Amino acid sequence: METKTTTNEITVLVTGVGAIIGQGIVKSLRKSEKHIRIIGLDKNRQALGQYACDAFFPKPDGDETEPAYVEFWKDLLLNESIDLVLPGLEVDVFFLNQHRQSLGKCGAILGLNRYELIELARDKWLFGLELENSGFEPIPTILTDSWLECVQKLGNPPFLMKPRQGNGSRGIIRLEDRDDFEYWKKKCGPDFMVQKIVGNDEEEFTVGAFGLSHGELLPPIIFRRKLSSAGNTQFAEVVDDAIIAEATNLLGQYFQPIGPTNFQFRKDHNKAFLLEINPRFSSSTSLRAGFGYNEADMAIDYYLYGKKPSVPVITTGQGWRYYEDFFIK
Repeated sequence: METKTTTNEITVLVTGVGAIIGQGIVKSLRKSEKHIRIIGLDKNRQALGQYACDAFFPKPDGDETEPAYVEFWKDLLLNESIDLVLPGLEVDVFFLNQHRQSLGKCGAILGLNRYELIELARDKWLFGLELENSGFEPIPTILTDSWLECVQKLGNPPFLMKPRQGNGSRGIIRLEDRDDFEYWKKKCGPDFMVQKIVGNDEEEFTVGAFGLSHGELLPPIIFRRKLSSAGNTQFAEVVDDAIIAEATNLLGQYFQPIGPTNFQFRKDHNKAFLLEINPRFSSSTSLRAGFGYNEADMAIDYYLYGKKPSVPVITTGQGWRYYEDFFIK
């Protein structure tokens, strides 16, 4: 990895500044003591996050699988002398992961997790199989179009119907009975899985851990959380939980993430069950920065300067998200 050797002004491109993760990255960068020029990128030309950036570029209209879109990226990286790219949308993570080699020749460092982990985590079913093969106990989950098989293999309902691909809690349906199952399997199509519900809403955790490769993690920040209706963290409380911390470290040793990584758990009978790993920034990024765990600032140290970030000093407390008015006159 080629790294910068200067601490002068750096230019960071943040994608998805119209959404919660990209805005959280920008907000976290503003907390840094480094001299940072922030370039925002988003499909929406009226993206709110652009007003927190030093410059903003809308994505071009058209198919993002076309060669012209790759050329747009190359021009942007070169013309704006981008030093580091921090993706705030999952779709951008996938795009950058597929074009690491060509875009990496444009002078910018792509702040991405390990290639293989990004690809594995795209499909929750395949990830669950790998989790089981590695020796970790997964949440009981099946692929089926039969309600009878759900009951036979998962026990009594309710269950959760989940899309194999997606982020947050989008598309997750609670199934109370056969009627729910028959209705939603027609609506969701074939790419869904059915999962047993473990634990309860009071024992759900989101964990931020910065991967240093080869299975090493910085000490994680653990939130006990409550979700909003949109599937993002609405309320977070910093907790010290030995069971969750141990599970995070064991998973880190096996999956060997690089950079900002999000682990989501539920506890059931004092056992941690992994919901998913997101090998990227998450919707809790700005909340973590508010308690001293600034993943965006760490990413600059790690990706750009090639050094191990300092162990963050995490403060305790609670954080909420709420709606706020913003005016341009």
